[in-house]
Amino acid sequence: MSDHTSARPRPRAFWADIRFLLGILLVVVSVVGVWLVVAAARQTVPVFAAARTLVPGDTVGSDDLRVVDVALGQLEDAYATPATLEPGSIATRTITAGELVPRGAVGAAESARTTRVVVHSATEIPAAVAPGSTVEVWAAPQLERGTFDAPRILVPTATVVSVTSDESMMGSAGPAVELVIGRADVPDTLAAISGGASLSIVPTAAAGR
Repeated sequence: MSDHTSARPRPRAFWADIRFLLGILLVVVSVVGVWLVVAAARQTVPVFAAARTLVPGDTVGSDDLRVVDVALGQLEDAYATPATLEPGSIATRTITAGELVPRGAVGAAESARTTRVVVHSATEIPAAVAPGSTVEVWAAPQLERGTFDAPRILVPTATVVSVTSDESMMGSAGPAVELVIGRADVPDTLAAISGGASLSIVPTAAAGR
């Protein structure tokens, strides 16, 4: 056998070519997978955010909302969008200004279980109490003119709509506070007002949030 014949290179094994191709394929799959993840993270959807603080019972209209584009992923269905918000909807809980509007925080007006009353607080209202604050209403029943019984909680949870203090009125009964209360609390509240009870608005731990 000649030297030329003995030096001929051996043919490359078939399995080595397959391994090379599989390596290329894995690299391509990895690149595509990363691209898909990045593309999904960049996808945004238009949802509503509150343009002002909304309290339970407020009608939610176009002036109360603004559309923002955010990336929510699987949480997309949890928030109200221009396509899902029904006309005439109301807030069913407090939605702070700038907060994304959850679909569960708005509903039909017929489903409202709250109403609004105005009470005059016998005590000063802390500056931290603002629309959307959660407060308690305390009542001291009137025993006789100028004499009151020990105060007790009349409404354990109420939401402030507005606070009005007119210092120009002599003999004012105190700051007027418009509140959202549950319908079950309405009879006792009206009875306390008509009976001349001394009412006080007391902020809860969540009032300043």
